[in-house]
Amino acid sequence: MRHDAGMKLHLLRYFTVLAEELHFGRAAARLAMTQPPLSSAIKALEEELGVRLLERDSKHVRLTPAGSAFLSEARVILERVARAGETARAVAGGLRGRLDIGFTGSMVYREMPRIVHLFQERMPGIEVILREMSTTEQVDALLHGQLHAGFINAASVPGPLSSLALLDDPLVCCLPENHPLASAPALDLSQLADEQFVMFARDVAPANHDNVIATFSRACIHPRTCHAARQWLTVVALVSAGMGVSLVPASLAKSGVQGACFVPLSDHAARSSALLAWRAESTVAALGSFVEAARSELS
Repeated sequence: MRHDAGMKLHLLRYFTVLAEELHFGRAAARLAMTQPPLSSAIKALEEELGVRLLERDSKHVRLTPAGSAFLSEARVILERVARAGETARAVAGGLRGRLDIGFTGSMVYREMPRIVHLFQERMPGIEVILREMSTTEQVDALLHGQLHAGFINAASVPGPLSSLALLDDPLVCCLPENHPLASAPALDLSQLADEQFVMFARDVAPANHDNVIATFSRACIHPRTCHAARQWLTVVALVSAGMGVSLVPASLAKSGVQGACFVPLSDHAARSSALLAWRAESTVAALGSFVEAARSELS
C-alpha cells in the first residue's frame, strides 16, 4: 500500500459522487466522464488504501463499512479544500485577510477612527489590527514590512513609502486652566515668551518638535523647555498638572483632559502635519482598499 499522503483529490471526488449515486452510470454522467476510467479510479483508490470501499455486482453498488467511514472523512477533506480555495481567492482579491495599521496616540482625535470605520463598512471581511507606535517606530516597521500602513506625525516619508496627507490641524496654545491667559479668546506668541514650555521629544517624531520650534523662530522667540514628552497626550497631561505651557494640535482639545485649556494663536498659522503612510511596492490587495477609504474620508 502506498502512503495516504500521496492520494489525489480527484479520487476522493470520484468516490464521493459514486457513494452518493451508488450507480456507475449516473456517477460517471455527473462527473462528465465514461464508466471505464471511473471504475479504474475507484479500483486504484482501493488499492492505495488496501481496503474494499464498495461491494458491486451486475445490479447493485453498496458501500462497505470501511467505505462508509471513508466517505465521511473524504467529505470533510473536500469541504476543507474548497474553503481553502475560497479563502485564498478572497485574500488575493482583497476581500478577506488582515491589515496591521500603526498610529500615534493623537490620531485617535483626528481622521483615523473615521477612516477605519469606513473601511470596515466597505470590507467587513478584512480584520484591522491597530498598533500604537511612535512615528519613528512606524516608519521603521513600514520599511521592514512589519506594518501595512501607519498614521504618522510627519510632513514627508522616505522614498520607499507612499503617503496621503491628513487634514491640516492648527497648532494652539495649551495652558493650565488656572493660567492668567487661559480665558483669552486668542493669544499672540509674544505673550508666551517668558513661559516654561513642555515640548515634544525630538527623537520620537522630529516633525512635531521641529514644527513647534520653527513656529517660535518665526516669532523670534526662544522657548525655555522644562520637560520633554514622547506623546502629545502626555504633553497635555503635564500642562494640566501645571508643569508648563505648550503648543499642541487643536484636535487634542477633544481629549477631554481636565485642567487643560486650548487657546487659538492669533498671529501664526502653524499646522501639525500628519500622513497616512504605506510601502509603495506592497502587493496586499486590501491595502489599496484601505487607502481608497482614506481618500474618500479626507475628500
